[in-house]
Formats: sequence, C-alpha cells, structure tokens
Amino acid sequence: MVDWIDTFTRVDVVDWRAALVSLLLAFGLTQAIARIYVWTFSGLSYSKTLVQAMAMGSIITCMLMLAIGNSIAAGIGIAGGLSIIRFRTTMRDPRDMIFVFASLAAGIATGLQAHVAAIAGTGVFALAALTLHFTAYGSRRHFDGLVRFAMPSSEVGDHAVGAVLKTHCESFVLVTLRKAAQGELMEHAYQISIPDPAARTRLVSALNDIDGLQDVTLLMQEPTLDL
Repeated sequence: MVDWIDTFTRVDVVDWRAALVSLLLAFGLTQAIARIYVWTFSGLSYSKTLVQAMAMGSIITCMLMLAIGNSIAAGIGIAGGLSIIRFRTTMRDPRDMIFVFASLAAGIATGLQAHVAAIAGTGVFALAALTLHFTAYGSRRHFDGLVRFAMPSSEVGDHAVGAVLKTHCESFVLVTLRKAAQGELMEHAYQISIPDPAARTRLVSALNDIDGLQDVTLLMQEPTLDL
C-alpha cells in the first residue's frame, strides 16, 4: 500500500507522510487560534463562518507551500493563479484580520515544515491574545456618550441641567443647540464622560425630574461595533 502511494507522489517535493503531518498540524494549530478568538470575542457582530474560515484557511496555505516546495516556477504559477481571484469580503474589525492572518501564518509555517516555529508562534500568539483580553488592555476607564433632550429656553432650566451634569458626569460639553417644535423648545446635545456605568440610569432619571425637560436620550458611544 505504501509503495503504491509513493508511485503517485513527488518525493522530490515532499513525502506524503510529511505532508499529512503538516496538514494535520496546521489544522490543529488553527483550531486553537479559532478557539482563542471565540473565548476572547467581546463584540456584537459574531460570525461563525469567520471562525470556520480561520480553521480551514491554514490547510489551504499549507497545501500551497507544500506544492511549491523549492520551485520558483511553481511559486510564480500559483501566485499568478491566485491573483485572478478577487476577495471581496471586508473585515471592519482589525482584530478579526489579525486572527485570520495568524491562521494563515500557521499554515505557511507548517507548509514549510517549520513545525517548531509554527507551534511556538501559535502558543505565543494565544498567550498574547488571552493576556490582552483579561487585562482589558487599551480600554478606557470612563464611558463616553451623547445625551440629548429638549426644553424651553430659560436660565433656571439651564442652571438645573448644569447642576445635574456636574453631579453625574466627569466632564461635559455642549455640542449642539437648536430650535425645535417651531421655536417653542431648544434641543440640547451634550458630549459627556461618565465614570461609572451605574450613573447612566441616575443621570437620565435626574434629567427627567427637571420641569419642562422632555425627550431625554442617552447614546453610549461604544467604540466596538458594527451591527
């Protein structure tokens, strides 16, 4: 059986046993990368197909590297063939792009039979991803938002709004002021910084308690996500 398989393989490129080990290792490493992605994902636009693409992409890159071997001509031919394909899928989160690139890199390393580099690189990448996730690296300590409401124009109302914002916000600045309801009301929009997520409800309740103030809306500007 082994001799029969050998007759159909190019031993000068790579032995079929080594190729099988490389392909299985590539798939196993990207399974780990995909699992780390699932564990550390914190957005809203989760895609199962992206996770599956990570796991399968390494097999393709590994297969291409095994097929190329040391042949420059084969490499040029494969590059030319791939240039015909146009990939139109966009990834709006840079983190998704990094995980996909890590999966492809694992496939390339295993395809070159640099198994130690592939295993070590995947391990360090997984450790870095988990560390950055659990330490909340790069996150801000306060929550930025935009609060909108409408109220009649009066000094008393302006002072009451200012007092509420000073009590519940770290900082605030008026960004929009325009007439509404045929000039009977003034629509306000404030950019605010809230030190504590629990202060959101208290802020909205305090604004609603001001006489004449209506249509209070608080929009939290979470930097994440694209639905």
